Amino acid sequence: MINLKINGLNVSVEKGTTLLEAAKFLGFPIPTLCHMDGLSPYGACRLCVVEIGEDSNAKLVSSCIYPAEEGLKVRTASTRVLKARKMILELLLASCPQSKTIQDVASAHGIRQQRFKQEYEDCILCGLCVRMCEEQMMAKAIGFRGRGENRSIGTPFDIKSDVCRLCGGCMYVCPACQLRCTYNEPEKAICGGCANLAPPCVEKEEFDDMMCYMNPCVACEIKKD
Repeated sequence: MINLKINGLNVSVEKGTTLLEAAKFLGFPIPTLCHMDGLSPYGACRLCVVEIGEDSNAKLVSSCIYPAEEGLKVRTASTRVLKARKMILELLLASCPQSKTIQDVASAHGIRQQRFKQEYEDCILCGLCVRMCEEQMMAKAIGFRGRGENRSIGTPFDIKSDVCRLCGGCMYVCPACQLRCTYNEPEKAICGGCANLAPPCVEKEEFDDMMCYMNPCVACEIKKD
């Protein structure tokens, strides 16, 4: 067994357990868009970042692909982590502003306005559809193509795949293909209609870490009322 600390709590996990799995075991919420139980971890969206180490040695890592290490100290909701997640969410919203999945996560993290240029419903390259097609449907009908800004997902040479069964699994898991929000103007990009309450303990810089991990936070509800 591997012993580590997550948000000050000691936890023992089996070798090979990721930090995301260990945090979920303790009930700490970590948002993610590219991770799904039953599919191999990919670490594409970087939304699941956590802070490991202390002081000047502290760094941000993707918890879905980072393995638990002996004696590691992990913070899942420090000020640095929350700021990084907000930046990532704003960039994701710029790529896919009408995705209700992304909007809900953004609202839960207190994002009310999008600052970056919208790309009008582009793929966020989370890779869920590729892994679903290969690992669950055993088809490998689609995959990644190209590199850098030219990277995309589709069939080889854009030719209709003869192994695709039209199961719809790729659309079912895609954050960009799921429920849609209607606003696409930058000042109204995050409607907030489905927002969860943001933690004022961190937002108001009273603390460097979130003080509780209830969802929603009872103290936050009382403060807001």
